[in-house]
Amino acid sequence: MKTKPQKKNMWQDHYTRQAKKEQYPARSVYKLQEIQEKFKVMRPGARVLDLGCSPGSWLLYAAKVVGAAGHVAGIDLKPVTEKIPSNASVYTGDIFDDAAPFWARLGERFDVVLSDMAPNTTGDSGVDAARSFRLCEAALLTALTRLSPGGGFVCKIFQGEDFETMVGEVKRHFGKHKIFKPQSCRKASKEIYLIGMEKK
Repeated sequence: MKTKPQKKNMWQDHYTRQAKKEQYPARSVYKLQEIQEKFKVMRPGARVLDLGCSPGSWLLYAAKVVGAAGHVAGIDLKPVTEKIPSNASVYTGDIFDDAAPFWARLGERFDVVLSDMAPNTTGDSGVDAARSFRLCEAALLTALTRLSPGGGFVCKIFQGEDFETMVGEVKRHFGKHKIFKPQSCRKASKEIYLIGMEKK
């Protein structure tokens, strides 16, 4: 008796093929695309800071959204090997290093701070969620330091015991906040996105 083919990787296969077709280095681009289409966090001419930008999918998509009048700056521990458009720049380094020279070059007054940072996972959901929370804390601190009033914030976090704490912090510092899980996230993933709009 023949068994039906399994479909558990349908979404992964679909988004992976689509990313390759549209020349993005990773399927994660469609998470940002869904967020942008629903919440309009970026606008033409905006200055965007992309934390954890490697391999470059969010950077490339954000550069398209902001256009030639805008600029996207990305930071990651890993170098980005993709060809970067003229309205984007990439810095290799650690966002936890306050003395890193790229901070002085970046300046302040961004319109949007994006973070798709994720920890190296251990398989222990509690440990992984705690590490994700720490990255989210760092991203929020960067946003509060460098966002212009009225600016926007998008951050990935793993759901865990600190999740509501982070939601409260975003709510405290932004006029509007949303919790959103894009359809392009893998179904088994614990990741979810916090979105802050209208920075106070």
